[in-house]
Amino acid sequence: MTVNLEVAEGVGTLRLDRPPMNALDVATQDRLKVLAEEATARDDVRAVVIYGGEKVFAAGADIKEMENMDHTAMVLRSRALQESFTAVARIPKPVVAAVTGYALGGGCELALCADYRIAGDNAKLGQPEILLGLIPGAGGTQRLARLIGPAKAKDLIFTGRQVRADEALTLGLVDRVVPAAEVYEQAHAWAARLAKGPALALRAAKESVDSGLETDIETGLAVERTWFAGLFATEDRERGMRSFVQDGPGKAKFR
Repeated sequence: MTVNLEVAEGVGTLRLDRPPMNALDVATQDRLKVLAEEATARDDVRAVVIYGGEKVFAAGADIKEMENMDHTAMVLRSRALQESFTAVARIPKPVVAAVTGYALGGGCELALCADYRIAGDNAKLGQPEILLGLIPGAGGTQRLARLIGPAKAKDLIFTGRQVRADEALTLGLVDRVVPAAEVYEQAHAWAARLAKGPALALRAAKESVDSGLETDIETGLAVERTWFAGLFATEDRERGMRSFVQDGPGKAKFR
């Protein structure tokens, strides 16, 4: 399989495995969607890591496959392409991308679907589609602009240039840079810590932020208010508040 889901300590790792560059062909896209939906549904998966291995995250789409597709074929395929990435973005649990080596084109777009990005000091990210006479088609024009702002996103998309980890950190394209050998370990630790947290509250937080970014502030506040009040019906909220009153902050154990 070109993508696998491995679960340990409440953390599901979506592992890309299509050597040598983890090119995201149609079969890989479809498999990614299936496993993202599985990670969403499984109760033993409380947080997710997206990982491409020690050498490369994903170098982009399979250009040889795409070269043979005409307009009609891509009209039929483009929605499924976006839906496979959207399935990752909509996992209602904390998701971290562990980025080593190249994360270009579709690989960069996949990293954008995560809530947090930890990059190795050997990482290179970019949206080089313009060099093929194209634009990003798996969410890059939308998620990149929302993440780093329209001007910076346009610079990367217009030029197709690659940025190293240090510049990606400055741009806000990644959130932490670590030695390449430590990327997966640190990403898994980030996910494992959150996997012990209150699952419904984490889902509420993620959906409130994501939904709020897509609408006006009044609607966003209404979404937040609805989730906030709803959490008062959960056992985790009872446990959290009781623990705070009895033992102080940060000591609650959630189910």
